[in-house]
Amino acid sequence: MKFLRQTYESFRFAWEALRSNMLRTMLSLLGVTIGIFAIIAVFTLVDSLERNVRDSLSFIGDKVVYVQKWPWSFGGGEYQWWKYFQRPEPTYKEYRFLSTKLENAKAIVAMDFKGRVTVKNGNNSMASLIQGTTFEYNIISDVPIDQGRYFTQQEMDVGRNVAIIGSDVADNLFPGQEPVGKSLKINSLNFVVIGVQHKKGESIINVGGNPDIKCMIPYGAFSKMFHSLNPSIDIAIKGYDTDEGLLELESEIRGLMRTRRGLRPLQDDNFAINRPEAAAQAISGIFIVLTLAGWVIGGFSILIGGFGIANIMFVSVKERTNIIGIQKSLGAKNYVILFQFLFEAILLSLVGGLAGIFLVYLLSFMSLGSLELQLTAANITLGLGVSSVIGILAGIIPAFSASRLDPVIAIRAK
Repeated sequence: MKFLRQTYESFRFAWEALRSNMLRTMLSLLGVTIGIFAIIAVFTLVDSLERNVRDSLSFIGDKVVYVQKWPWSFGGGEYQWWKYFQRPEPTYKEYRFLSTKLENAKAIVAMDFKGRVTVKNGNNSMASLIQGTTFEYNIISDVPIDQGRYFTQQEMDVGRNVAIIGSDVADNLFPGQEPVGKSLKINSLNFVVIGVQHKKGESIINVGGNPDIKCMIPYGAFSKMFHSLNPSIDIAIKGYDTDEGLLELESEIRGLMRTRRGLRPLQDDNFAINRPEAAAQAISGIFIVLTLAGWVIGGFSILIGGFGIANIMFVSVKERTNIIGIQKSLGAKNYVILFQFLFEAILLSLVGGLAGIFLVYLLSFMSLGSLELQLTAANITLGLGVSSVIGILAGIIPAFSASRLDPVIAIRAK
């Protein structure tokens, strides 16, 4: 009860002090407000970017490796394209070889893409991304079906003319209609729609193509239409959760591919084993730099704000020296006086922090294209925590000096 009363009194003293010097208070809060705004804005931006990127990468699968001709590069030195140019493309026969030999694979898929292909339904048409794939693609990657179903094994085996279309394809080719069960034309061939994917929306990174404009068809049907001249594919292989780092799977793939292509022990690999995690790690490095920049920019502003709060507190101690003497002469303990001024400094800093967080909240309503900013509870807590620490650091010395005043000298102060 006594603690609650002291807390209330401290809050009342702090509020009266801030309200009586509103202009001085606002100028001192400006540094903390800008600092918290800079830090939380950067954290919010980084979190939103990271979430957007991870959502994009979810469509190419988790614990998946890709066997391809070209290695993925993320700025790690010179890209030796002239060396990779000589490599042979992965083939469907190599996919069949791996699918029968691999022991550490949960699923394996052959797939290929053809962009800017016109798909039609009556007078409606649009440019679509055609993806040919084998049966286990829904194990490798996320294929959220809103309407209809996924392919059957028989449809894949015989290369039947069936398709799973994206939401934009459904809206453009079948406006106001139920697409499932209806036909569309791809390269003048009729394909029956068996499913419609859930709308993904815009994204910063569309790895493997935007599913909203995609038409997925069995690889056999795709190969008949597009592989007469260039029968190359990508091979995607999903590992088991027990294979930490997919080391066993990668080692097995490398050994089998080298055997299949007849490479001697001293010869370099003439294929690439790519991991989506490499893209995530490269992007995470950029996020770390952005976060550090936010801390540096915000740190300078907060430092200035902290000095401003400390200055206010020293002035406040000077102005209320007489009151402090009266309080101490009436029996107030040193810790009560210390708590009053420390509470005032924390409150002052928290008000500045809340103002900065509110500005970030307003920023989250801005339209940034495919990037949706979300102010999370974790970032709000971080902002309030940093504000509290700044208040404590800025107010501890003035509060301590106030608590150590001699009551007789303090009462006589003008």
